[in-house]
Amino acid sequence: MQFLAPARLWLLLLVPALIALYLVASWVLHQRRLARGRTSLDGVIPPEPTWRRHLAVGLSILSLTTLTLAWAQPKTEVAVPRERATIVVALDVSKSMEATDIDPSRLEAAKVAAAEFVRSMPPRFNVALVTFSATTRQVSPPTTDHDQVINQINGLTLQPGTAIGEGIYASLESLLFVPEDPDDPTAEVPARIVLLSDGSTQTGRPADDAAHDAKDQNVPIYTIAYGTPEGTIVTETGQEEPVPVDYAELANVAKVSGGKAYAAEDAGQLKEVYADIASSVGVEMVDQEVTSRYAGVGLLFAVLAAAGLASLAARWP
Repeated sequence: MQFLAPARLWLLLLVPALIALYLVASWVLHQRRLARGRTSLDGVIPPEPTWRRHLAVGLSILSLTTLTLAWAQPKTEVAVPRERATIVVALDVSKSMEATDIDPSRLEAAKVAAAEFVRSMPPRFNVALVTFSATTRQVSPPTTDHDQVINQINGLTLQPGTAIGEGIYASLESLLFVPEDPDDPTAEVPARIVLLSDGSTQTGRPADDAAHDAKDQNVPIYTIAYGTPEGTIVTETGQEEPVPVDYAELANVAKVSGGKAYAAEDAGQLKEVYADIASSVGVEMVDQEVTSRYAGVGLLFAVLAAAGLASLAARWP
């Protein structure tokens, strides 16, 4: 827990002092009663219910503690919807995405899920589309025209080779074209890369180097390892070639960049992954003062303590 005025917490030092004072006073009172012995009034006036006194004092101390915490203005982190952000959707369009271990193929299922993901983005979010195979292509610069991005996703086709590192660098370069917010041109807009691939780097710069550069630019990468270990494609010569999904490289990219790694082995899982990513990138954690919460609890303890003291003052026949 954090506080906006932590110096006020020094008042909590009164709590152990009051507890010690109460214990000493209780001990002195007990000794006096022992020294006084039994009197003729003991049968007329019922003895004081000690547990009620302890309870009233305990509630008073709890009230002081919680009210002091409230006075120090506690704060906590809460999730609130982001107003603006830039999301780069980076899709692997290498030949291995032709595998049919996911119906109707890895690429076609990925296109459907990516389109739904873009459709779920808040209207003010800029979305960019980057594809990578042996080469990279910035299909769409960051834009709030999400329908345009979806149309471009639907038109993607396969290309040979896989260059995950180059795909990351192309995604970072696309962030240079983020349009300014007309209401606040100097505002820093957070950016995230959502990268889907089924393979490992075959050409280009290492993905690990690209992930470090993304971290330096404060751009976490959410990676999705898409496919199954049993995936195969048919080569131009008619040979069946295994194309198992590679989890390790993508997991490392996510870890190094400060993002999160996912895996999906069918279209349903992929939709769930995109939905989880959307819920993550669509909110931000902000500090919120919760003074009223602690003040309310402190007031409740104070009322209960007052009720306990009132019961102590009563005399029942």
